[in-house]
Amino acid sequence: MKSIMSWAAIALVVVSLGCADPTATLSRPAALPVMGSEQQNNAYSINSADRTVNVTVVRVRGETGEPVRAFLRRMFESADSADARRMVLDLRSVTGSDARLLTPLLAGILKRDQFLRDGGLYVVTGSQSFSAAQNAATLLQRYAHPIFVQ
Repeated sequence: MKSIMSWAAIALVVVSLGCADPTATLSRPAALPVMGSEQQNNAYSINSADRTVNVTVVRVRGETGEPVRAFLRRMFESADSADARRMVLDLRSVTGSDARLLTPLLAGILKRDQFLRDGGLYVVTGSQSFSAAQNAATLLQRYAHPIFVQ
């Protein structure tokens, strides 16, 4: 029943995508890697020592590379195989686009209890995070309760 309600809530949110409350942030700029203009593709890595998956979303549209849905599916499969317990999701480089990021990202996170517990999900945003990144951050705040880092 919880699964059906979660999917229904996601569907309603993605359809509406209306205005949202501002997100809370936690400032820790020294702890974050510096994003350079050289990174042009979405990427992830898994630290097996602390079972953390680090995800960097750079582009939502897949015209010049792997579609975001395929990237996220591959990342979640790898995280599951590595028994990842924590996710750090970096959305700083998503400066605009559309809602293609929302459904596969939210569905993937909401299916995994380890990312929904306290300290299981960190979302990194920046002053240039707009559009799809802000929508994703707002929906994650509402349904997954991550820790925000700016």
